[in-house]
This record gives sequence, structure tokens and C-alpha cells, in this order.
Amino acid sequence: PGAECKDKASPQQVAEYTLKLLYSRIPPAVPGIMFLSGGQSEVEATENLNAMNQKPHPWHVSFSYARALQNTCLKTWGGRPENVQAAQEALLIRAKANSLAQLGKYTGEGESEEAKKGMFVKGYTY
Repeated sequence: PGAECKDKASPQQVAEYTLKLLYSRIPPAVPGIMFLSGGQSEVEATENLNAMNQKPHPWHVSFSYARALQNTCLKTWGGRPENVQAAQEALLIRAKANSLAQLGKYTGEGESEEAKKGMFVKGYTY
């Protein structure tokens, strides 16, 4: 379902339907499939990627996130030199979380409240 749907799908449901679609349209010879976050929160994007990688499939399923990788980092930094170290730590946390998710081993431990906030913006363009 879309971001405005009242009935939120679980990561397991997202994985089930996404993989079903991929199996019906993408040949196993395709080496990899990268997902964008599409306005999901950092945590939602990571949980959905993780759920897909907990099921067998012939592709390398990974991420090509922008906002879902950088949001907390950029908000933590805020353009202030004194926040650089904290921002780097926030980026490292996101990178590690998504690294684990592409292996199906993400646990969600230690996630910040900021990382759980949705980033959907109606009509957003890159």
C-alpha cells in the first residue's frame, strides 16, 4: 500500500508481495535489484529490505537509498562543525543497519526516534 493508506503493511507483507512480483517479472539471470526508499522512514526502508533478504531469491537484493541513508545524519549535523562527529556516527549506524539488512540480519536494535519518522512528501521530485 502507498504512504497514505490507513492499513500499514508489515515488512513481511511488503517482502512477500514484492518478491512475488519480482519472481513474475525479473529473470534469475539479473544479478541484482536495488531499492529506493521512496519516502519511507529510515527504519521502514531497512526493515523492508531485511524482510526481503530473509527469504530465498536468486538476486542480490540491496539498497540505493538517499534520504533513508542520510536523513538523520544531515539533521544531526545541521551545518554545524561541532556536530560533525555525531553526524558521522549517525551515518555509520544507518550504513551498518542497511548492510545487515541486505544480508537479512538486521535486528533494529539501537534505532533513534528520528530514524523512525516517515519522510513521505506528496509530489516529491528529485
